Amino acid sequence: MTGLKPALEAKALEEGFAKMRVCRPDAIPEAAGRLAAFVDAGRHGQMGWMAERMHWRGNPAELWPEARSVIMLAEPYTPEADPLKALEQRDCATISVYAQNRDYHDLVKKRLKRVGRWLLDQAPGEAIKVFVDTAPVMEKPLGQASGLGWQGKHTNLLARDLGNWFFLGSIFTTVELEPDAPERDHCGNCTACLDICPTGAFPAPFQLDARRCISYLTIEHHGPVELELRPLMGNRIYGCDDCLAVCPWNKFAVAATEMRYAGRPELQSPKLADLAGLDDTAFRAMFSGSPIKRIGRGRFVRNVLYAIGNSGDARMRAAAQALTEDEDPTVADAARWAVERLR
Repeated sequence: MTGLKPALEAKALEEGFAKMRVCRPDAIPEAAGRLAAFVDAGRHGQMGWMAERMHWRGNPAELWPEARSVIMLAEPYTPEADPLKALEQRDCATISVYAQNRDYHDLVKKRLKRVGRWLLDQAPGEAIKVFVDTAPVMEKPLGQASGLGWQGKHTNLLARDLGNWFFLGSIFTTVELEPDAPERDHCGNCTACLDICPTGAFPAPFQLDARRCISYLTIEHHGPVELELRPLMGNRIYGCDDCLAVCPWNKFAVAATEMRYAGRPELQSPKLADLAGLDDTAFRAMFSGSPIKRIGRGRFVRNVLYAIGNSGDARMRAAAQALTEDEDPTVADAARWAVERLR
């Protein structure tokens, strides 16, 4: 359909996306092998869902055989301040930029549906499926195949005109759209993202061992974190932005247009001692509508206690001591560790 793709892109930009590109569902033939190697090495840690649906994740064409095009979209959430500064406040918590307000899954998905409905109005009889981390879809390889950006040495997607502060959304459709050229690597000799990683989670450029990644440890990992890694987590209690924050391409980052991504004041460097005192009810109330809610009070307070133990502030020993007999054994273990660290 002549003119459909440019009009679709205009609609996507109108809805708040910063960039749109298109690829075929079979555009990432190398993905299956790379995913298998990642899982075989155990680098996925406790994320069993990666292994369970590899046949779909590794080949988007298998996920929905009728699809003819994959529309990849980027939505910026660029922070106004340098998130690395928050690491200096040792008595306060650092929460990943993307999680300081509303859950991006809900916001991006609503935009995708509006763009998708517009497409269906222009192409009656066709079909769509929209995804935002909600299915076995490898968004980052598809993003590179579509020309949206490239996977940097930190394995995240970045673009010369966006930096790396953006969410990814995809629309699979039966509509035949002209694919864009894939993007190539523009990292050059830069290793800033690898060098800054506190836990050495990158065995080599373009490779990640999730088992050492603070984002994985604070969000996906159940139970106690290994003793050797706890001191390296600093005051990061949900996610980690270090490798994103140092990327030189962020000088071209575009401002976020969605105000609900701006950090809530109470989640910008909140006091660790206050967070340690949250019971389940208070935790759920504080993080209603936030992606943090899904990890539950136990895992969250566990992370807070590790941060308290790393603070070097003996005044917080009482907050940790109060949880040494917590009904959650992982919380109690973290509390005892923090008390010992602060002696």
